[in-house]
Amino acid sequence: MTVTKEAVVEKLRSIRAQGMDGDIVSLGLVSEIFIADAKVFFSVTVPAEKAREMEPLRAAAETAVKSLPGVEGTVVALTAERKGGGMERAPQPQPRPAPQQSPQQGRQPAKRGVPGVKSIIAVASGKGGVGKSTTAVNIALGLAANGLNVGILDADIYGPSMPRLLGLSGKPETVDGKVLKPMQAYGIKVMSMGFLVEEETPMIWRGPMVMSALTQMLREVAWGELDVLVVDMPPGTGDAQLTMAQQVPLAGAIIVSTPQDLALIDARKGLNMFRRVDVPLLGIVENMSYFIAPDTGTRYDIFGNGGARRDAERLGVPFLGEVPLTMNIRERSDSGEPVVASEPDGPQAAIYREIAGRVLERLKEETAAAEAATPAIVFE
Repeated sequence: MTVTKEAVVEKLRSIRAQGMDGDIVSLGLVSEIFIADAKVFFSVTVPAEKAREMEPLRAAAETAVKSLPGVEGTVVALTAERKGGGMERAPQPQPRPAPQQSPQQGRQPAKRGVPGVKSIIAVASGKGGVGKSTTAVNIALGLAANGLNVGILDADIYGPSMPRLLGLSGKPETVDGKVLKPMQAYGIKVMSMGFLVEEETPMIWRGPMVMSALTQMLREVAWGELDVLVVDMPPGTGDAQLTMAQQVPLAGAIIVSTPQDLALIDARKGLNMFRRVDVPLLGIVENMSYFIAPDTGTRYDIFGNGGARRDAERLGVPFLGEVPLTMNIRERSDSGEPVVASEPDGPQAAIYREIAGRVLERLKEETAAAEAATPAIVFE
């Protein structure tokens, strides 16, 4: 039986809001409801001053929706309204102080990995519009061209690009009705919110719902055995990026920027964010670095040139390479035929493969450094 939004809303009308006159639906506390593969996602908004005591309300809403025929799972987030407008995540109980540890025990608990996935790398940018997703997919294809088993997770919930970039459509199947089976294109496995909603449907979600969706697309997908999972991050340095960096054992991050100063300012923010959460920086890619006129062959530095390289040198971060602004990359991306796959012998594909090769070398270096830093246990 297929569950509908109308059925979910009607069920939620039975949940009375504590200390308020009415149910959570009539009071406007329920966000936009999203249903994907028999799983229901929504959030409940409560007054900030009562947020800590409202967990039973969230749990009641979750239990009610789970009881509906056809519902296989629910993700219900609690959000709190600030006085002055805007939303924030409901305050969480303060964790108990961690017991004192010796240096040999480590400073933080290990982040939980994804079964079968050896390394996870993030491709990020300080701002949108710099060609991050196009760069991410071609780097993923470049890694696959180096003989690796590669997957790509489109973590940009609000603006998923992978279905268009890889020419994919339709909805993913499930494995035993429990986890999603990733789509495949050009030899790599792919998961994106774009497979679960229509291309023109806006995602009117708050932060906690985005986090829940990302967690499910990462951990409730049958990725199989992968050497590398490339995560195409949302632009900026918000909640999604921070949560991914703090909860997922990222092997490294790649920053994509265009050459001009305005883009580089935001790129530095991205670099600093990953540094603060101890994620290794694999390097910077300068996208739209220059333009070669197809009719004359004349080079034009439309956005300037070399800004990302200079920033990389100044900040002590590896520079991975320059990608030109070309009609070919744009046309191939729009048609769902990335240049690395559709024109493997072309000059643009060669640039991406070289960048992917440098990423692979940096990944090996960081892995070796991490292994060397792990204290050995000696029995005498």
